[in-house]
Amino acid sequence: MRRTFIFACFAVLALAAATVRPAVAEEVGCVTTEWKLLGANHKVCVNAFDDPDLPCVTCYMSQARTGGISGAVGLAEDPSEFSLDCRQTCAFDLPQKFPKQKKVFSEGTSVFFKDTQVTRFYDEKRKALIYLAVSRKIVSGSPKNSISTVVIR
Repeated sequence: MRRTFIFACFAVLALAAATVRPAVAEEVGCVTTEWKLLGANHKVCVNAFDDPDLPCVTCYMSQARTGGISGAVGLAEDPSEFSLDCRQTCAFDLPQKFPKQKKVFSEGTSVFFKDTQVTRFYDEKRKALIYLAVSRKIVSGSPKNSISTVVIR
């Protein structure tokens, strides 16, 4: 009985996580910013992701990536340096009940609990979507951020 209950709890959590999953980014390309003799080069990469609720909105984010040996094996902490630009790519209507705020993208930038998140805000008065990218860390985040707006037409 107890095993069945635990299994049911895990199933519900997995289903909930799958239904509120933020967008997944696709790498568009990267440019080397500093050549490293050992390991990967430092670079800036551009990724694209579609808003999970509005497939007619695509966001492009450029972000610095740390190279070197630690970067090559996935142990480096990427700097909190990024830029965000979102665009409407086709016509759409907002659903009747549209949330005022929602996390639409999250990507780990360190093995030590640091990530970059994009949160979407809805400004009903101005009929605009605002996308805000921030770097978050459990102990201390960064005030560096980037913003982009999409006017609903």
